[in-house]
Amino acid sequence: MRKVLVTGGSRGIGHAVLAFLESYGGYEVLAPSRHQLDLADPQSVRAFLMSCPDVDALVNVAGINVLGRLNELDEAVVERMCQTNLFAPIQLIRGLVEGMRRRGGGRIVNFSSIFGVRSKEFRTLYSLTKFGITGVTRALARELGPDGILVNAVAPGYVDTEMTRKNVPPDERERLCGEIPLRRLAEPIEIAKLVRYLISEENTYLTGQTVVIDGGFLA
Repeated sequence: MRKVLVTGGSRGIGHAVLAFLESYGGYEVLAPSRHQLDLADPQSVRAFLMSCPDVDALVNVAGINVLGRLNELDEAVVERMCQTNLFAPIQLIRGLVEGMRRRGGGRIVNFSSIFGVRSKEFRTLYSLTKFGITGVTRALARELGPDGILVNAVAPGYVDTEMTRKNVPPDERERLCGEIPLRRLAEPIEIAKLVRYLISEENTYLTGQTVVIDGGFLA
């Protein structure tokens, strides 16, 4: 049974990944609560890693997206977004990669976004973290490839989650659906199915990629 650590498993895409892997079978999924692993707190991440077992795969789903003009965002918000979206995934990778080497290989899936491919006003910080994740993914794919560790990123478009409903008003969601070739938002389960393939033993050669899953929005 493959052991997988998933962050952000309490809601949204992270919960869909957790539920799908458990229902699919063959996976033991670790999905720590915020009390067990607070990604916004570097000390919490370090403490979690001290007791975390070796895993076959790491899926860095958790993230936050606070919209606003860069010069108007509070410094604490800047630090929290950078820590949660970018620095914490790097910390987890650093702490777990040796265990993957001991197990003979592994899979890492980071979460970028369409806003890590292109950007939009009021999303400077979010794009900073997501473009950063793309860079981390590419560099680590080269660095860890000789160890049999495949590293990829998933870049979802608009997904029907609590975060999307919070940041995108209903009238704008309707307009966006008209711009998406499939004429709808993604369902979280659709992202989860892609993640399962990327962490599975079926994936033997796909690494260093940021896979955009957006219903054709960026096309």
